[in-house]
Amino acid sequence: MDFTLNENQKMIQNMVKRFVKDKLAPIAADIDKKGEFPKKIVKELGKQGIMGISVPSQWGGSEMDVVSYAIAVEEISRGCASTGVIVSVNNSLVCDPILQYGNDYQKEEFLTPLASGKKLGCFALTEPGAGSDALNQKTVAVKDGDYYIINGSKNFITNASEADIAIVIAVTDKNATKKSRSISAFIVDMKSEGVSIGKIEDKLGIKGASSCSIIFEDVKVPANQLLGNEGDGFKIAMTTLDGGRIGIAAQALGIAQSALDDAVAYSKERKQFNQYIHEFQGIQFMMAEMSTKLEAARLLVYKSAYLKEIKDPNYGTFSAMAKLYAAETASFIATKGIQIHGGYGYTKDYPAERHFRDARITEIYEGTSEIQKIVIARSLLKN
Repeated sequence: MDFTLNENQKMIQNMVKRFVKDKLAPIAADIDKKGEFPKKIVKELGKQGIMGISVPSQWGGSEMDVVSYAIAVEEISRGCASTGVIVSVNNSLVCDPILQYGNDYQKEEFLTPLASGKKLGCFALTEPGAGSDALNQKTVAVKDGDYYIINGSKNFITNASEADIAIVIAVTDKNATKKSRSISAFIVDMKSEGVSIGKIEDKLGIKGASSCSIIFEDVKVPANQLLGNEGDGFKIAMTTLDGGRIGIAAQALGIAQSALDDAVAYSKERKQFNQYIHEFQGIQFMMAEMSTKLEAARLLVYKSAYLKEIKDPNYGTFSAMAKLYAAETASFIATKGIQIHGGYGYTKDYPAERHFRDARITEIYEGTSEIQKIVIARSLLKN
C-alpha cells in the first residue's frame, strides 16, 4: 500500500501552494474583514485549471484525479477558507453533476465554461423548509411546451450572488408514488428573467464566499436544460453531495493545518516564566494531539477521494466519514489553537480566531455531522 503522492499530485500541490503563498494568503485577512468575494483570485485559479480539476480536457478541465482535487482544495483553504469553498462548490456541486448526468450539448454549453473558469456555478438545493430534509422541496417546475416554468426559493446557496449558472432542484411530479421520484434537476442561467438574489447572509465565518437566497418567479428554463431525466433530481442531488463532502473535508483539512501551523509558530515566539511556551509539556501534549488528529483526517479524506476516483460503490460512506472526522478535527484544532495563543487568540490581531470561525461551518454545510452519522450507520446496518 503506497501512501505517497504521485508526480501529478505533487505538481498540483506545489503549484497551488506557491500560488497561495504569493497571492492568496497575504490578502486572506482582508477578504475576511471586508467580506468581499475574491473575484480576481478566482479568475486566476480558473486560468490555472483549478475550477474544473477532474473534468476531462475535452470539456475544459484539467483531467486530473480526485485526490489532486482534494489536495488543491486543502492547499487553497490553508490560505483562505472562503476561496476554498468557492472552488469546492464549482468543482463538486456544479461541474461534477453535469459531467456525470449531462448530455453532450449540456457539457459543451455549460460544463466547458464552468470547468475553464470562464463562468461560476452554484448548487441550489437547500430551502427554508428543506435543509437536512432534502425531500421536502417546495420549489416547483411545471412543463409548458418546450420549457419548464420554475417557481420557488432557495437559501444558504454558496456562490449565488456571483454565479452565472445554477443546478436547481425542483418538484416536477407532486403525484409521484415515491417522493424521491417527484424531484428533478435543472441547469439554470442565473441571468434568466425571473431569477433574483434575496438576502445575503452576514455569517460567522467564510465571509468571502456569499451565501444567499435565490428567488424564482415564473422562470422559463428550456426543456433541454433538464439534467438527466424527470424524477432523477433526488438521486442527482444525493450523489453530488457524496462528492461534495470530499471537497468540504479537504477544506476542513486546510483550515486545521493552518490553525496548527500558526499555533506551533506562536509557541516558539511567546515566552512565559522565562521560557518559550512550546517547552511546557501541556502545550506539547495539545500540539501532539492536534497533529495526530489532522494526519488521521487527511488519510480519510485522501482515501475517500481515491475511492471516488476508482468508482468504488462504497465511496459515499467513506466521504461521509471523511467529512465527519475532518470537520470535527478542524473545530478541535482551531479551538486548541486559540488556547495556545491565550488572550491574543481571542483578538483579531492573529488569524487564530478566523480559523475558529471558518472551521465551524464545515460541521454544518453539505450535510451536518449528524447526517453523516446517519449515512455511515445505514451503511453498516444494510450489510
